[in-house]
Amino acid sequence: MTILEFETLAILLAVALNLPFGAYRATVRKLSWQWFLAIHLPIPFVIAMRLSFGLGWWFIPFMLASAVAGQLLGFWLFNLWRARRALSRAEAAE
Repeated sequence: MTILEFETLAILLAVALNLPFGAYRATVRKLSWQWFLAIHLPIPFVIAMRLSFGLGWWFIPFMLASAVAGQLLGFWLFNLWRARRALSRAEAAE
């Protein structure tokens, strides 16, 4: 694989790894210990992935941005799913 393919794979994996943590973050109270855990628990895995792919220090901002994007996307998708589920339950109850 070329370095560009490793970079792309690392970014996509960082986003995918953070999606469930962002969804979990949507279910807990803001600034609680669960909220901090949801944000910080995937960081060692992202660091290990960057190191295992052989990507240098210059790639850290891209990994950080992809991790934040995964958190926000997971949060947004979970809230969208929850709103649609509530809407369909409300329509079914009518």
